[in-house]
Amino acid sequence: MAGSLNKVLLIGRLGADPEIKQMVNGKSVARLSLATSQSWKDKNSGEKKEKTEWHRIVVFNEGLVNVVKQYLKKGAQIYVEGQISTRKWKDEQSGQDKYSTEIVIQGYNSSITMLGSGSSNNLSNQDNSKSIEGTSQDSPSDLDDDIPF
Repeated sequence: MAGSLNKVLLIGRLGADPEIKQMVNGKSVARLSLATSQSWKDKNSGEKKEKTEWHRIVVFNEGLVNVVKQYLKKGAQIYVEGQISTRKWKDEQSGQDKYSTEIVIQGYNSSITMLGSGSSNNLSNQDNSKSIEGTSQDSPSDLDDDIPF
């Protein structure tokens, strides 16, 4: 469809160390759990309120998976550019269809940038001096298990 865009930009902190798994095709995939928070002051009580959203990030680019594995840990603050994707899978116990919404990092228009601690490392699929080149055409259906995360 002409005139459409699927682009997600997030800044948040990792809620756990990255999970690296092997897909059925032998390539690796990284799964990240990213928390984004917003805070505000309640107008009635004056109390500070906060809401946290959790996002599933899936990295299919082999070069980025290796860097994620080496450098990202629980609590790291990162900036993510990717695409939102919903995949369908079948629950083995109930046989019911389930859905998982994820932010997918693959292709040239995706990146991860480490923030904080004076770091400005851009882990990108774009062609620049701090990037890792290459893309992966693997799809979420190539995962070795049927249960997400």
